[in-house]
Amino acid sequence: MRSLLVFFFFISNFTLFANDINPVLDSLEKALQNKQIYVKQKYARINELKKGIHKSTLSKDNYSLFNQNMSLFEEYKSFKYDSAYYYLEVAKSKAITLKDPQLLAKARIKEGFVLLSSGLFKEAIDTLNSIEPSKLILKSQYEYYAIKARAYYDLADYTRDQRYNINYIQKGNEYLEKALSLIEKNTNEYWATESLKRLKQQDFKGAEKAFSYWINNFKLPVEYYGIATSSLGYIYSEKGETKKAVYYLTLAAIADVKNATKETVALRNLANELFKMGYLERANKYINLAMDDATFYDARHRKIEISSILPIIEKAQLNKVNEKNDMLEKIVILLTVLALIIILFLVVIFKQLKEKNAAKKVMATSFEKLQEMNFSLSEANSIKEEYITYFIKATSDLINKIDHIQKSTIQKIISKKTDEVISSLKKYDVKKERETLFHQFDMIFLKLFPTFITDFNALFPPDHKSIIKKGELLNTELRIFALHRLGIQDSNQIADFLELSVSTIYTYKTRIKSKSDFKEVFEEKIMAIKTI
Repeated sequence: MRSLLVFFFFISNFTLFANDINPVLDSLEKALQNKQIYVKQKYARINELKKGIHKSTLSKDNYSLFNQNMSLFEEYKSFKYDSAYYYLEVAKSKAITLKDPQLLAKARIKEGFVLLSSGLFKEAIDTLNSIEPSKLILKSQYEYYAIKARAYYDLADYTRDQRYNINYIQKGNEYLEKALSLIEKNTNEYWATESLKRLKQQDFKGAEKAFSYWINNFKLPVEYYGIATSSLGYIYSEKGETKKAVYYLTLAAIADVKNATKETVALRNLANELFKMGYLERANKYINLAMDDATFYDARHRKIEISSILPIIEKAQLNKVNEKNDMLEKIVILLTVLALIIILFLVVIFKQLKEKNAAKKVMATSFEKLQEMNFSLSEANSIKEEYITYFIKATSDLINKIDHIQKSTIQKIISKKTDEVISSLKKYDVKKERETLFHQFDMIFLKLFPTFITDFNALFPPDHKSIIKKGELLNTELRIFALHRLGIQDSNQIADFLELSVSTIYTYKTRIKSKSDFKEVFEEKIMAIKTI
């Protein structure tokens, strides 16, 4: 409880509320989140008091039972009407049993309060009228007049009829003056009464000063703190100072939540002020919570008061939701249109990208073909250079040999050395010359295609690879396909060069191809063998 009071007094001195009400509203939200905890604490206190009643019942101590039932009433009086009334009835029965008129009067004064809190104004006034105040002790007289004054004030607020209100307020003022005359100054009770008197006389400036003085100079119990801040909130509301009204009503609502007070007006009035400010969601939430509290307590007049405001706030909240929904609908339509435009742009961009990619592919294919052509040209140039050089040299050597033979033969014929002519001609071995030609061809070809034999054998299974004899560079079958790789694919030309028949060339080609693992594309594989 001490920490609760420290919290209240700390907030009461907070002066920056006028600029921003959100912090204090956030504090209320935190309190509401823990609302059930405070209710459990209330029930815990009630259960402890009930244990004491059980012990006193066993001992048949009626004085103790009266006090304990009155304590339970105090816990319930602003929490739950029917339970408060029940324990008050029990206390009254104990007072009757004890034949103590002061205790009975005290219980009836409390009965007037709880009936008043429940909205049973006639019953409350009738109960209070059954009490003879002159026979009460001073403290009870004060409480009697204070509650009776409040009964007429609340009745005036409830009826709201000009024909009766003035009379009710005048009676309330009379009883409040009597209450003030019975209490010492500079007490919580005095300033609670004095502040209320100024408020009911519509002296808002004087009431504001009185309530502020009371809050700032006295240590207020929790229930008094709620009354003071709620009253200040009402005053600022009447003066049109909405932010200040919200601030103090919020403090009152926090006090009510922390004290588990259900018979309250702070949350209802706060909802009304927030509604004026356009805080519709919070206003709707708080007015419904106020209705829940009034229903829980069974405060009839509070439920009627809330019912007059609740539909207005709910309708405004509904209108706001509908406006938001309309806005969202427009946004959705706009986003849909934008999405369709984006999709259209994406289709166009995708189409352009597709065309661009297709063009890239065509360019890449063309570039590859160009590279292949360049490679083929480079390869052909290399082959031409090597073989032209070779054939120039070979032709030159052949012409020199023919020239030498011609000159030598002519000279020997002139000298009539016929035997020497025949002997010289026999020295030239055509077969050996052909072998030399093949060897030189093989050397140049392998210089151009150093991996030819390996790549050629890779086209066959291991048991059908071509074998090169010692001293050879290429054998006949390799030479046939070496000529094919060089572009000499005419069997007649190949036959003339190798001094073989055309049929033999065909036989070689057919036999070799049949052994390959790539029969269908054998020629393409041969042509794919790379030069250096």
